[in-house]
Amino acid sequence: MDEAVNENFKGQIPRNPAQPPVARDAGPWWHLPSPAPLDMPEQDFGERVALVGEPRRRGYWVPRTAIFAGAAALTAAFAHELFSILAFVVITPVQFLFLILSTIAFGWIAVGSLSAALGFLPLFAGERPDTIDPPPPTDPLTSRIALLFPVYHEEPTRIAGAIEAMARELEALGRSGNFDVFVLSDTRGDDDGGREADVYRALAQEIKSVLPVYYRRRLQNTARKAGNIADWVSRFGAGYDTFVILDGDSVMDGRTLVSLALAMEADPKAGLIQTVPRIAGGETLLQRLQQFACNTYGPAVSAGLAFWHRDQGNYWGHNAIIRTAAFASAAGLPDLPGRKPFGGHIMSHDFVEAVLLQRAGYGVHMMPSLEGSYEGMPPNIIDIVARDRRWAQGNLQHLAIVSQPGLTPMGRLHLGMGAASYLISAVWALSLVVGMILALQGQQMIPSYFRDAKTLFPIWPIIDPGAALRLFLATLVVVLLPKFLGLILAWKEARARNDFFGAVRVTIGVFIETIYSMLIAPIFMLTQTVGAAEILAGLDSGWKPQNRDDGVLSFDDAMWFSRWHTLIGLIAGIIAWTVSPGLLAWMAPVILGLVLAGPVSWITSLKAGAIERWALATNVDLSPPAVLIDAGHRASNWARRAATPGGLSMQPEAAAA
Repeated sequence: MDEAVNENFKGQIPRNPAQPPVARDAGPWWHLPSPAPLDMPEQDFGERVALVGEPRRRGYWVPRTAIFAGAAALTAAFAHELFSILAFVVITPVQFLFLILSTIAFGWIAVGSLSAALGFLPLFAGERPDTIDPPPPTDPLTSRIALLFPVYHEEPTRIAGAIEAMARELEALGRSGNFDVFVLSDTRGDDDGGREADVYRALAQEIKSVLPVYYRRRLQNTARKAGNIADWVSRFGAGYDTFVILDGDSVMDGRTLVSLALAMEADPKAGLIQTVPRIAGGETLLQRLQQFACNTYGPAVSAGLAFWHRDQGNYWGHNAIIRTAAFASAAGLPDLPGRKPFGGHIMSHDFVEAVLLQRAGYGVHMMPSLEGSYEGMPPNIIDIVARDRRWAQGNLQHLAIVSQPGLTPMGRLHLGMGAASYLISAVWALSLVVGMILALQGQQMIPSYFRDAKTLFPIWPIIDPGAALRLFLATLVVVLLPKFLGLILAWKEARARNDFFGAVRVTIGVFIETIYSMLIAPIFMLTQTVGAAEILAGLDSGWKPQNRDDGVLSFDDAMWFSRWHTLIGLIAGIIAWTVSPGLLAWMAPVILGLVLAGPVSWITSLKAGAIERWALATNVDLSPPAVLIDAGHRASNWARRAATPGGLSMQPEAAAA
């Protein structure tokens, strides 16, 4: 491939002597290989496509029945018990609405908890829950793999450090000759664009003896990330058997990349293999909480998904390997009819691309046990809410696709559950509002057979307080089950190491994380409810750069962000106290989360303290992988070079000095 470097083109589209000018490239510098076009036609959701081979999925109904029949049984038991509490003579319309909303919310939780429970079983037994097995990492690798970094106003020195660390690992394994790197930029403006171009140009020169680093910046960022990747496939896809998508905060070690490539070579019907990235590198308290939850509860959750998804899994948009020819032939995304937010470019493209690969008969696999895949998290609640708003719009947009006639049942399920995950917050919020109305009715119109007695649970008329308590405790068990299963796995791991204090530490960590998650959940309940209402009203989320670095909020900013949370929490608390101290106690977790939304948002944006760092430490924190350490050191070195006049043109030893 042509590795000539093109430099210093300002204000015009650069020209490579080896290829004609391409209007999609922007200055001030770009460096690309010779074209290898691959047709990527837009797909019609309504058409039936020819399968690459008839998949044998006769036994898949067993795990899926176990999940959904079990969840249905739990939900039916919940609904029956709640109905018996509400309908002591005849159920009123408000009570019936409360029954429906509460049952829907419980059913959603039951599916997730039962999935985690079934994923817990193979992990506890020491089995691998992966849906595809890679050959030994020492097997010969013949395919060509592209590592794609789609970027949009990302910090280039951090990504350069990650690329160099991954390249050095591949070099040490003797596999770097199979890999090329592409930085696909959608950054706007010559200031940010020029800075990132300077860094990647220096990086390309630095590691050109290891593997090539290609860079280009599009003039028009049509269709955002999905369009960025489709542009690469249509221009260079024929030159690569597979490609790996990485985010701006992604890092994958060399052995993991080789294992993914070998697994693809071994199974020609595999279209995509998704790793389960571990969250790492966080400094704020929120990031530490998310890291702990991901690493402690995540294994059972992801193993459960693999258990019933099988080879019809989902795709999360990064840290996954994709077969190029399959993606090009089956996953070209059309624009949806109508106006935004439901029409236009498909935002949450990853779910839809996985569905289209399934439809064509390709396997979409998950490898939860594969180590060496890492990502970061936004540093504070405000940044997570901004990202979540984009995700909500993308997932609700799937409602325009889910009913199309050409999709598989699992494809419809993935799209439907993605949309439901953002509507369930509104269901929860409405159930609380209806419960408050029931409580007010109970205060004003106490049935005569209640006499003057006040019940412990005045949110509904109660004949049997014991039944209400049983229902509350059973719901609590279902909600907390994934956390408890994660704790059991952590205890098992600590016991294998004879690490008693490690078991104590992780137990304290689960307690701390549970308290904070209870306080944070009402914040997201309200923001997701408002976000869903805005989306359904036609408001677009836009596309803003994501903050991955310093996320400390001022106290004033945190309080201003949370002003409506606080007001709603205070109003709900006053109403609950007016009705009954028992109602206030029952709703305390939600009310506290709303009233304290400002202080919680501020505290979690600060750097985690010593106690939190100790209790919430994960295996990645305690024994950092070599690739993460190396990526951090190299990113710091690139940051120093970029900040030094002429530093990017120096040798790294001189820049460090």
